Amino acid sequence: MNLQQIKIFNGKLITPHRIIPQGTVLVNNGIITAVTQGDIEVPDAIQIDAQGQYVSPGFIDIHVHGGGGHDFMDGTEEAFLEIAKTHAQYGTTALLPTTLTAEKEDLLLTLDLYEQANRNNTQGSQFLGMHLEGPYFAMSQRGAQDPRYIRNPDPAEYKEIIAHSRSIRRWSAAPELPGAIAFGQYLTANGILAAVAHTDAIYEEVIEAFENGYRLATHLYSAMSGVSRRNAFRYAGVIESAYLLDGMDVEIIADGVHLPAPLLKLVYKIKGPDRTALITDAMRGAGMPPGPSMLGSKQNGLEVIIEDGVAKMPDRSCFAGSVATADRLIRSMIELADVPLLDAVKMMTNTPARIIGVDGSKGSLAKGKDADIVIFDQNINIQTTMVQGRIVYQHEQPGPATVSKATIDQALRLNAIP
Repeated sequence: MNLQQIKIFNGKLITPHRIIPQGTVLVNNGIITAVTQGDIEVPDAIQIDAQGQYVSPGFIDIHVHGGGGHDFMDGTEEAFLEIAKTHAQYGTTALLPTTLTAEKEDLLLTLDLYEQANRNNTQGSQFLGMHLEGPYFAMSQRGAQDPRYIRNPDPAEYKEIIAHSRSIRRWSAAPELPGAIAFGQYLTANGILAAVAHTDAIYEEVIEAFENGYRLATHLYSAMSGVSRRNAFRYAGVIESAYLLDGMDVEIIADGVHLPAPLLKLVYKIKGPDRTALITDAMRGAGMPPGPSMLGSKQNGLEVIIEDGVAKMPDRSCFAGSVATADRLIRSMIELADVPLLDAVKMMTNTPARIIGVDGSKGSLAKGKDADIVIFDQNINIQTTMVQGRIVYQHEQPGPATVSKATIDQALRLNAIP
């Protein structure tokens, strides 16, 4: 009797190309072994009845700072693990923990804590590597980033950081800064994705950056240049450059606040679902009630306030990070931008997986890929979250895709993430 098999049946399966009605997904030892229409007889498999709801690849968030009252820069392993649990409740099965501008010592500590937390993370979203956001930014586009720590790329510093940890997956920086092109080249040579962020670059500078490894625009429209005039002449900025460069990927905070409906529609129309990733950019306030909060670490972060579904600076002069969750992003794209469900899900699954180079094992429901699976209803309310075949979240109320506690316990025992 093979008790390690899981059968998810009677669901609408979301694949990169179509939705399969009344489909079945089989899982064995954390890997998808079949995706098909109709039912399959699998004696003694753990049965999960999706009850006609959607069965989707798990959501992948490649830019997230925190959630559930915690930040990845709090300096504790607990913060990492609790953030992973929080976002799993909203369908995120994998994410990139993201830093803010900080001193080198704080970045090194955060990388060390990542290594430790990654080994012990069995109850939430899987970690896929670190995203360092800053500290190499344009002061004029710092947004809510702490100006005390913003500086130009320093080869001695970033080479030490990269040598310190193999866990850095991407690094965001302003490409117009002195030394930023060499920095992009060094990142690329070390297998790290370079991304354009918090920048006042013009088109000519973005082109050079793109040619030297900068292949992603970090939170498009947020903290970056658009058309500007310099000595009476107009120059295209990073936003226009991202549209003109067909090969440049973009990520957007699709919470309906950072970008209103017309801009969400514009990004979708020009870049399309294959070049656009949805990100939460969530800070510690994600999954928490409105009120005072903190951006960055509790020790030396910035005080902010959560209201209107977003984090703001206390003087309300600018946003200070998102409190979105992945389900909200998909819901916003469907309801505000009129994007089909299939494409909205792709921007939260297959596209981010490709951007960070894990699409060989994640991002779609396909035989041989990790069993990172989410079941949700027509309103994108998450019912079940599965990471590598392990159920890490189950909606408490009886409803679609309900699995008995005994079944959950059995799945947790038999399909533990190593």
